[in-house]
Amino acid sequence: MARLYTNENFPEPAARHLRRLGHDVVTIQESGLAGQALTDDAVLAFATGEQRVLVTLNRRHFVRLHDERPGHAGIVVCSADHDLERLATRIDEAVRKPPSLDGLLLRVNRPAQ
Repeated sequence: MARLYTNENFPEPAARHLRRLGHDVVTIQESGLAGQALTDDAVLAFATGEQRVLVTLNRRHFVRLHDERPGHAGIVVCSADHDLERLATRIDEAVRKPPSLDGLLLRVNRPAQ
């Protein structure tokens, strides 16, 4: 299973569901870094230092960071989805596919209605 790190905009109930699916998830709140107005670059650097894949709803900024700093442990950018269990399940499916997530940018989009 994947080692994941969620930033402040990622819903905590989805993080809990990812844990139920077997992933090792640490939230920014649990790491003690929440509420410190960290830059996205600092959040990615922390995740990379911990060898964790960053999971976020902040797609635009982290796609740019992926292009600028390819040496990360992986980034999963997601579309917002009110069905948080479905969001977690789609992330689970995405991170299980590649043999390694190092340096990858995975996009998890909300299904068409």
